[in-house]
Amino acid sequence: MRRLAVARVIEQQGFSQRRACRLIGIDHSTLRYQSKRPDDAPLRQRLRELAQQRRRFGYRRLGWLLIREGRAMNHKKLYRLYREEKLMVRRRRGRKRALGTRPPLSLPSTINERWSLDFVSDTFGDGRRFRILCIVDDFSRECLATVVDTSLSGVRVVRELEQLILERGKPKIIVSDNGTELTSVAVLRWVPGRVTWHYIEPGKPVQNAFIESFNSRLRDECLNEHAFLNLAEAREIIASWRHDYNCLRPHSSLGRLTPIEFVAQQGDRPPEQAQGSAAVPLLKRPTRGITSTDSTYNCG
Repeated sequence: MRRLAVARVIEQQGFSQRRACRLIGIDHSTLRYQSKRPDDAPLRQRLRELAQQRRRFGYRRLGWLLIREGRAMNHKKLYRLYREEKLMVRRRRGRKRALGTRPPLSLPSTINERWSLDFVSDTFGDGRRFRILCIVDDFSRECLATVVDTSLSGVRVVRELEQLILERGKPKIIVSDNGTELTSVAVLRWVPGRVTWHYIEPGKPVQNAFIESFNSRLRDECLNEHAFLNLAEAREIIASWRHDYNCLRPHSSLGRLTPIEFVAQQGDRPPEQAQGSAAVPLLKRPTRGITSTDSTYNCG
């Protein structure tokens, strides 16, 4: 700004350069100074290339990559070039996560003490995706539901849980991850006064190990073994596999029993422990599509 003021005084008043500098209060050597900065065009180009390749790297990490290439420089210069090229990394707003309960969970000791929920996804032959809502009783290892559909919202999760509770009774606690469907407004409004909902810590699926183990069995023994043409076929095949899983497949964790056999062995316990708070279904399941959530079997 002072250089511009000196130039204007010289042009309009006809003063000498030295006199104009004294009037404005600037040293004449400063006015005559010419920048000796080297041409940074190749450096700027390389910095842009690295930022394009590493979109989430900040200027320090990009500077480390430049040093590896033999382009060492002062960190202040690096930051100036970084800002001038407008390469700043946008901060991502963290998604709000439902906290639920956070204390460590003990192993369940009765049926209907704890249910686990999770989603599994797969594709049809034409590339369209579908999802499966899996619900497992952590004590008996029984798969309570495999809801198959192309879209499963939080409202749908609540609807399936309500139907399952009518058929089997209410669990003491439900465990899930922090997925968007399971932290939706519909779920958060439904939970208070009904059940305790435990959200595992983000990035730690081992805290929901029962459902993760079930998901791996479902994918390995069913999803990877079939090519699904449409939703109806997917529902039929997955329902058949679920029946086999509950009624025919022995589980090492249950002493080589199937979940249904294990449940039958709990008959000497009080009914609320053996079969939950509802010993028999309280309401006949409505005929609204085949989603494979019927928890009653004829394994004969």
